[in-house]
Amino acid sequence: MATLTGKLTKKLVENAGPGRHGDGNGLYLVVDPSGARRWIVRVVVKGQKNRMGAPLRTDFGLGGADIVTLHQARERALEYRRMAKQGLNPRFNARQEIPTFAEIAEQVHIDRLPTWKNAKHGAQWINTLRDYAFPKIGRMPVDSIGQPEVLMCLSPIWTEKHETATRLAQRIKTVLDVAKSKGFRSGENPVTEIKDGKVLPKVTKKPKHHAAMRWQDVPAFFADLATRDAMAAKALMLTCLTGSRTNEVLGMRWAEIDADARVWTCPAERMKTGEDHKVPLTDAMRAIIEPLRAMQSDYVFEGQKRHKPLSNMAMLMLLRRMSVEGVTVHGFRSTFRDWASEVANAPREVAEMSLSHRIGSDVERAYARSDLLEKRRGLMERWSNFVTGNSGKVIILAENKGN
Repeated sequence: MATLTGKLTKKLVENAGPGRHGDGNGLYLVVDPSGARRWIVRVVVKGQKNRMGAPLRTDFGLGGADIVTLHQARERALEYRRMAKQGLNPRFNARQEIPTFAEIAEQVHIDRLPTWKNAKHGAQWINTLRDYAFPKIGRMPVDSIGQPEVLMCLSPIWTEKHETATRLAQRIKTVLDVAKSKGFRSGENPVTEIKDGKVLPKVTKKPKHHAAMRWQDVPAFFADLATRDAMAAKALMLTCLTGSRTNEVLGMRWAEIDADARVWTCPAERMKTGEDHKVPLTDAMRAIIEPLRAMQSDYVFEGQKRHKPLSNMAMLMLLRRMSVEGVTVHGFRSTFRDWASEVANAPREVAEMSLSHRIGSDVERAYARSDLLEKRRGLMERWSNFVTGNSGKVIILAENKGN
């Protein structure tokens, strides 16, 4: 039996730069400029000739290096050389080990870990497949999955959990596309065929609106909040005034606040847009947060544990204790937007940028360098004055911490 050794090592396979790296006996590791790695073997099939009548050398793919190990590549290369010597074309006679759908999916997840916006998104990506695809097609060879198999995963949840189903379809498509790029599949992606063929029924999605308070009721509600000592009340007051999202406010750190410039910069990792967002700080906002510096915490709104933020349920639970029905914390963003349109007559781009919404197309945003900070500052000053019922006075808050 031939000895399965060569010039390459596991470390070289992992670290080799772009190009073709020979292991010997016709086996090569090919590294693309993108960093993708795959195996090929070059053999001469006995009896086959090129146009000049010379022996015909042919390259055969053996799979991606992230799926096929060095030892497995050597075994397959040896099998291909034996067939070639017997005059058998490996393309039609080789028994290639095809990975399962779950194996490819897990590898795709690992490869894309550095690209996820955060760990939660990465976990959601693979968990959707584990919950809805793996039980039905996870153990199947990835080259045997067609429309019927994909439909087994999508059909049961297509109407009842349509949003989940559409995400599942996209993730299945990604896995099958990667499998094809590694040589384990051929032909059209069945997810694309299902979509183009309109195999599944059309589902009309109803827009989901976060329950919001009428802007006319906010001043009275805010005055009630100002009488409360709980840290959640202070966080909710700032949320109302800034129109920010829950995680943006609760994750607020002192290092993000420029007191001189009167600006809070929420970093990209907490923003839905994935970009830094500057929030102009009004007198009312500063009156809420400045007394909290005395706590000397890492976070502006510290929770039950030292140097840890409030729970993301803290503000919602406060609303329940206040017996405020039919209102969500996120809904105050909608409340501000309604007021900005109906009362302040604010330009659309100013109001939308105050809520950190993207404005215009990618091209338009590329040319729109300004974040309209000063115009937004004027709008937020007017909103703060309306909410606090204050024409310039700074609202006085209780200083004791509570939850």
